[in-house]
Amino acid sequence: MSWWVVIEEQRTSERHWALSERFSHPDQETAEAEALRLAREYEPAYPWSPKSRKVLRGPGGYVVIVEGRTSTFHFRLSVLEEV
Repeated sequence: MSWWVVIEEQRTSERHWALSERFSHPDQETAEAEALRLAREYEPAYPWSPKSRKVLRGPGGYVVIVEGRTSTFHFRLSVLEEV
């Protein structure tokens, strides 16, 4: 079985959630390392002018809060096993 990192984010200004990216990995360790890298480096669709980010780790992944010049958005990264 493979492990996946999936990114869900608010892709429109109406803040509707959508699956925006997915990446397959051969094992859990590799998937978790990639999820952490993406939590720190992934550039979400919104906000347009990111100023800062907070990375929060929880069971199975991360929530990343990105503060822009005029608004705050967040996205989720989940580490999931294909069954």
